[in-house]
Amino acid sequence: MGNIFGRKRRPTRVTEQDRAVLQLKQQRDKLKQYQKKITVQLEKERLLAKQLLKDGKKEKALLLLKKKRYQDQLLDKTENQISNLERMVQDIEFAQIEMKVIEGLKVGNDCLKKMHEVMSIEEVERIMDETQEAIEYQRQIDDMLAGSLTQEDEDAVLAELEAITQGEEVELPEVPSESLPEVPEVPEEEPERERVRKQPEREMLAA
Repeated sequence: MGNIFGRKRRPTRVTEQDRAVLQLKQQRDKLKQYQKKITVQLEKERLLAKQLLKDGKKEKALLLLKKKRYQDQLLDKTENQISNLERMVQDIEFAQIEMKVIEGLKVGNDCLKKMHEVMSIEEVERIMDETQEAIEYQRQIDDMLAGSLTQEDEDAVLAELEAITQGEEVELPEVPSESLPEVPEVPEEEPERERVRKQPEREMLAA
């Protein structure tokens, strides 16, 4: 219980404009009730005047119709007042919307000013110039590489770039751990002239 009574009331968000709109609507509703009451009364008096004429009481019927005429004029004024109140309510509500729009524009304008303070026009121009220079430099590199690399080289470069981008190393062929077999020595053949010179000596030895 102590916690319940100890709670602080939240500050009301009802503005003076809200109170003014509420009062205008209350006055409008009262006028509408009065308008409805007069309308019912006028219908009764019209029927009564008709009955008085049937009864031959023309003077009383005429007096009643004059009263009815005056109340008709009041009814017209009431209708005008209701229209004025409704128009005023609409104007106030629309003005509230305009105030919210203006507040939003003000906040947006302040935000833009802060952003412009952080990045000036000179800073933007410098960044654009540096970007253009980097693009031109890269274009020159691309032009040079395009004339010196074959299609196979281009594919290899792209594959290596893809591997680096994915954080992987380019796979190279494995080096065999076993020793290579020895190649037998092939005796050198004798020159043709030397072979012809030695041929008779071999035949003499054979005989």
